[in-house]
Amino acid sequence: MNRDLTAANTQNDSDVNRDLTVGSPLVNVSNKEIVNITSFAAEKAKQLMQDRNLNDAALRIFVTPGGCAGYEYGMSIAETVEVSDKLIESEGLKIVVDNAAVPLISGMEIDYIDDIMKSGFTINNPNATASCKCGTSFQTAGNSGSPSSC
Repeated sequence: MNRDLTAANTQNDSDVNRDLTVGSPLVNVSNKEIVNITSFAAEKAKQLMQDRNLNDAALRIFVTPGGCAGYEYGMSIAETVEVSDKLIESEGLKIVVDNAAVPLISGMEIDYIDDIMKSGFTINNPNATASCKCGTSFQTAGNSGSPSSC
């Protein structure tokens, strides 16, 4: 079931507040230890959303099997939240993480690099025991994933 990030409670389930604005009780600020984002990276993500007229969206962080090390990081702009997602707020940015990815990325830091050789989001994941040279593929000690050729 998808939940619109901007929707007010339109259903009759009184125990679930559908309002997913930053002040909503569904935005769990105490889960910042799952994903930490630098203020510079948060500003870049918010600017990307603003450029697309998606001011009420969130940054989705996900992990998929594959890549040369076993798992691959991914990011997208989320306009909806799945029931199986964690929705947190950090640096004024809403961040959505699928519950299944939490053990693989818990404690990760997202930064944004803008220099002469490289520009883009970078990830530092304390759970990664190995990664590929491109920095988007990793493996963990407990579960190495399913590596594939690059």
